[in-house]
Amino acid sequence: MTKKQQEYKKLLEEQLHWCRERDSILEKIEVKLHEMKKIAEYAREDELTSFEIERLNFQLNELKSEIQSLEKQLKGVVH
Repeated sequence: MTKKQQEYKKLLEEQLHWCRERDSILEKIEVKLHEMKKIAEYAREDELTSFEIERLNFQLNELKSEIQSLEKQLKGVVH
């Protein structure tokens, strides 16, 4: 393999690694969004006490914070 081919192979491997990192982060975000959807559907379908509403809001805020953290990681994964 020539030096140019080796450099090209290295570039492609780096791009593959970058894509895998982003994909992993996006999958984590998707899981958290799905959890949020389930909470919202539960809240929509049931009559909740003020304590349950507070608990669900806390869970939603926690998930939102986790998603924001993951989004920052996405921006940090520079190609």
